[in-house]
Formats: sequence, C-alpha cells, structure tokens
Amino acid sequence: MDRSSRPRGRVRRVLLASVVAAVASVALVARAAAHAGGVRGASAAVTVPTWLFLATGGAVVGASFLLASAVTDRAYIARIDGWGRAVPAPGRLARLLARAVGVVALAVTVVAGLFGPSDPLRNAAVLIVWVGWWGLFVLSAYLVGDGWPAVDPFRTVAGAVPSFDRTYPERLGSWPAVAGLLALVYLEVVTPLADDPRPLTLLVVGYLAVSVLGSAVVGVDDWFANADPVSKLLAAYGRVAPVARTDDGLRLRLPGMGLTDADPVGGRDDVGFVVAVVFVTTYDGFVGTTLWADIARPVVEFGVPAPAVYLLAMVAGYLGFLGLYLAAAAAARRTAGTYLAPGTLARRFAPSLLAIAAGYHLAHNLTTALTLAPTLAVVLASPLAPPDAPVRLIVPDWVGGVGVAAVLGGHLLAVWVAHATAYELFPDRLQAVRSQYGVTVAMVAYTMISLWIVSRPGGAPPFV
Repeated sequence: MDRSSRPRGRVRRVLLASVVAAVASVALVARAAAHAGGVRGASAAVTVPTWLFLATGGAVVGASFLLASAVTDRAYIARIDGWGRAVPAPGRLARLLARAVGVVALAVTVVAGLFGPSDPLRNAAVLIVWVGWWGLFVLSAYLVGDGWPAVDPFRTVAGAVPSFDRTYPERLGSWPAVAGLLALVYLEVVTPLADDPRPLTLLVVGYLAVSVLGSAVVGVDDWFANADPVSKLLAAYGRVAPVARTDDGLRLRLPGMGLTDADPVGGRDDVGFVVAVVFVTTYDGFVGTTLWADIARPVVEFGVPAPAVYLLAMVAGYLGFLGLYLAAAAAARRTAGTYLAPGTLARRFAPSLLAIAAGYHLAHNLTTALTLAPTLAVVLASPLAPPDAPVRLIVPDWVGGVGVAAVLGGHLLAVWVAHATAYELFPDRLQAVRSQYGVTVAMVAYTMISLWIVSRPGGAPPFV
C-alpha cells in the first residue's frame, strides 16, 4: 500500500468508528429534553441505566481521541482543514432585504409584546424571540452560517445615531459581552421572560437602548465587535458553520474547520466568552432538572431568596467551568513539555469548545423549535389577533435521538479541532498528542454532564 494513502484510510476508520459509536449511543435514548426560552417541552427518560448511557457517551469521545491520534500526516490534516470553495455572496438588494426583515421583526416584537395577547403561545413577541430567534435563527448560525450581521436590527438602529467615536477601553476586551451573556441567561431563568410578553418586551427595548448608547459612545463597530453579547454569540457559533465570510466573500468549508484557524480567539477575555457560551446552555438546562430542585429547595427554605440562589449558582458554575478549562490548558503545557505559556494554549484550544456548545444547543432546542414553528408562522400572519389555539407540529420520537447525536457529534468535532490545532502548534508528533490529554479529559467529563442533562425530563426551573 502507498504510504500516502494510509492517513486517508485512518481518517475513514476514525469517522466510521465514531459514527457507529454515536449511533449505538443514540439507540439507547428515547427522547431528549428540549427548551426554547421558557416555552419548555417535556421528555422521556433514557430506556437503559443512566450510568451505561453516560459511560457510553464518554467512551465515544475517549475512543475518538485515540483514533484521531493515529492521524499524524500534517499535510493531510492541513488539506482537510483548508479545503474550501468560493460561493456567491448575496448582493446589495439581499442585504437590504435582510436588514429590513430584522427591523420589521423588532417592531413586531415590541408592538405585539405591548399590545398583543398575554398567552405566550399566542403572542408574536414570545414566539419571535424564543422560537424564531433563539430556536431557529441561532441554530442556522452553526448549521449554515452567521447571518446576524446582515439582519441585526439593534445594529441597524444604533448605526443611525451619531457617535462620539471614543476609543473603546482595551482593558475591557470582551468581558462586557461575557457579563451581558450571563445576565441575559440569568434573567431568562429567574424572570417570566418566556411566559409573559410584557417583561420580555421591556428587556428587548432595554437591550436596544443599551446598544444605541454604547454605539453612540465608542462607535458601532467597536461596540458590536467587543461588548455586544448577541453579536459575539452568533459570531462564535458561526465559526462552526460550513459557510464563512472572508475578505474575498463567502467560502464553503467542512463544518467546524473555521475553528482550526490560527488565533481565532484574541486573549483571555475571548477565552472567557467561549467558556461562557458553553456554560450558559448547560446552566439553562441544569436548572430545569430535579437534581437542581433537590439542591436549591433546602437553601430556599432556609430563607435565601431564590434569585440569589440562582445567581450564586451561575457565578460559581461559570467560574468553575473557566477554572476547569484553564487547568486543562495548564495540564497541556505540562504533558506536552512545551515552553508555550498556558494562556497561549488556552487561546488556541478554546475554539474547539464552540463545537460542543453548538451540539448542545441543537439538542436543547431542536424539539421545541420544530414543535412551535407552525405556531410562529400562524401568529405572524396576524400578530395582534392570533388564533385561539396554537398550531403544533407533532415531532416523532427519533428527533430526540438527533439531539443526543448532536451532543456526541459536537464533542467528536471538538476532538478533531483540538487534534488539528495541536499539530499546527507542535513540531513533534508525540508532543502534539500529549498536549491534548488535559483538554480530552475535560471533554469526556463535559460529554457525560451534557448527556445527563439532555436525558433528564425537561421543565420550568423551580422557585421562580
């Protein structure tokens, strides 16, 4: 056999083994939990012992690392990561249309939120935000490409306001976006944003006001590139997508290969944002489980206000996630025997986490988004006078299996991204493999946590 063909055969075996293992794991679950804002869907429990289900998922990720380690041809890895084709970019008319759609959607959200029915499943504001945007549009960001810059109504409105164009404080970096993302998810959990259109509308209007004010001070480009959590969230998810924007237009790539580009993460602040993207969806799912209810109940009964309990859990959880990842980066430095600083390794390996976040978002929202998509379409046809009963799509049980496969697929993609990154960083092959030990252990642990949450029956968070 020609030596040059061996890496290709290894890659095919890696992919085949990973797919077979993932399918075997999916077969163990009945349906996955789904959540789109507070419009929550219930799910069935797994049909096998939980320990076996979680151990299988963790073993899939661990085995994929071992299999990927057999792919050592740098040129072949580079060809996979660098493959691409130019695709036609949308013209000016399409961009103007997208911008108009965004502004109209924002206007309908505000008007329907203030004057529409109070029933969340009949109110266009609730359905636009939680089903149309968080469920379907965010999903499209990592499955197709990030179209938010073309649609973003907040940026469109903010861009029409004169700016002082003061210099954005470099020391702040992306930390305002981290705080903003955590705050948005916290408010979604502890307030009735998904059940009551009035407070949801106030949040949307407040977000618009903050966007306009921030852009007026430091300029639209700096504000939305650094401080705006929604723009940064969708840009992060867009790096997982097969369609990417480049200086030359749009380019079609293999899914996730945008995560292997050199230095897609700027500094520790951007690392903090990537970890926040992973954490908030996990937090959002965890607080709907019975385990969280068992943990929080005695604390609330002791007299601690429920919102404070949720806030402490969010802060402690985020710091724990960030600390775990930084510890994995420090371990990578030790196991690889490199002079590269832990901060450098943390920045380079951080993009792999975005594949995990995308897979978990899909698992967490797919069922509810599909179920309520017809309701959204019907309500948009008459936002202020919607039908009396929501129109739901009956989703087959196997869709829940797609969610579990998405969790595993996201982790498998993350393993490959970390593998490709390691071979770009280190000249020695053994050094490249050893550098992935810490990150892989963290991925295995997070796989098992994610699958456990996805397999739990969904529901509204208790005590709020």
